[in-house]
Amino acid sequence: MIGRLRGILLEIQAPDILIDVQGVAYDLKAPLSTCYRLPEIGHEVILFTHLAVREDAHTLFGFADKQERALFRHLIKVNGIGPKSALTILSSIDTRDFVNAIHSNDISRLIRLPGIGKKTAERLLIEMADKLDEWELGIAENLHLADSPKKQVVDEAQAALVSLGFKPQEASKALKQIPYEGLTAEDLLRKALQIL
Repeated sequence: MIGRLRGILLEIQAPDILIDVQGVAYDLKAPLSTCYRLPEIGHEVILFTHLAVREDAHTLFGFADKQERALFRHLIKVNGIGPKSALTILSSIDTRDFVNAIHSNDISRLIRLPGIGKKTAERLLIEMADKLDEWELGIAENLHLADSPKKQVVDEAQAALVSLGFKPQEASKALKQIPYEGLTAEDLLRKALQIL
């Protein structure tokens, strides 16, 4: 169906994105990792897409790269993981970290993801291991720009704030007010909660 969109970015209200493609505005849902990589409003953007069709809705999902979309497609094939859960997972963990967690059978890392309990984490490990066999760790490391330790800590704190019900924009704004200075994600979370 629709595999890729190229157009002008009209709105970002994560996870919702609106893109004008030659006069037609497409409403997409995207993980936070993609939202962070979007240009400013009014600039051209290219997103790889996946159309999820249900009886009551057709939802278009957008991704910054093909690897992220491929991981999303693998996730929604796992029993008990729908598009909404897959989007939450991709918003809460870096693609490389997720692949590494699967390869290393790190169930504790998966349980920390919003909405993922022990049974679902075990199912992810079992069902995703086969699907991710072709993913070499070296390829996974090239999915995103190199993450600094600061970015990883800030991303983890932001994911925690979003899981607590704060909007991504609110969480990002609060975290930007805090000087990093080697803080842990828990430290950043506590300071951000004081601001919010």
